[in-house]
Amino acid sequence: MKPNDLISGAKNTWCPGCGNFVIQHALKDALAGLDAEGVPVETMVMVAGIGQHGKTFDFLNLNGFYGLHGRAIPAATGIRLANRELRVFCTMGDGDCYAEGLEHLIFAAKRNVDITVLVHDNRVYGLTTGQFTPTSMHGYKGRSTPGGAWERPFNPLELALVAGATFVARGYTGRKEQLSRLIREAILHRGFSLVDILQVCATYFNRTDLYEKRVYDWREEGLEDREASLRKAREWDYDNDAPIGLGVLYRKDGVPTYEDGIPPVREPDYAAREEFFRRMIEERR
Repeated sequence: MKPNDLISGAKNTWCPGCGNFVIQHALKDALAGLDAEGVPVETMVMVAGIGQHGKTFDFLNLNGFYGLHGRAIPAATGIRLANRELRVFCTMGDGDCYAEGLEHLIFAAKRNVDITVLVHDNRVYGLTTGQFTPTSMHGYKGRSTPGGAWERPFNPLELALVAGATFVARGYTGRKEQLSRLIREAILHRGFSLVDILQVCATYFNRTDLYEKRVYDWREEGLEDREASLRKAREWDYDNDAPIGLGVLYRKDGVPTYEDGIPPVREPDYAAREEFFRRMIEERR
């Protein structure tokens, strides 16, 4: 399969310069590469949340499902439990995942559900024109906070690590090739994977200059040391002037997944069901 075969014919309505374009193409490259390696695209399922990021599903030729706002993760969990042959991933926004969907993120990480969550983290509600989110900087001035947001952001990477995620990474839409690699590794990982993607919102919160000055690549060594990974995650708390690390932050293989403790869904015995209803009807005559 050629990567461009995954692009649908739907009209793209993202703003010029939106980081979602990069995520879309990094994702299609990763999936086409996996298909070439023997992981068919037909076994990939995308679950989208609500927001500008959710349109990614419209613009890619993939099997999938639209979840409610913040509810992509439980839908993805159900799909994965129902069919263990599928590789399931979610695309969510920072408001979608870290606000409305936060409890689902925490429990999916805790349970080590074998799904991948790709968060388009532009640190603003773009679809509803500029409100602040859980990762917006302190003092952010938007439609909901014209005087500046009083709340401080939380660190989703730190949260995911503490909750029990077995694969945690950070990408950036200014580094497409690296982002595509991170997506591929996350999908192949057996267990819960989170990739927080610093996505440029060209219209409401363009942080390109800031990110270009501060991003650097993490040295991916000692990845199974959770405490060391936590220290690295805390370098930048989404609000300070520290360097911003990119790459795989933590990876722990061999941890039992949620599915390991849940029996597979059995195929219904249609013949027995038909016989039951036939006898019941006969008894009522």
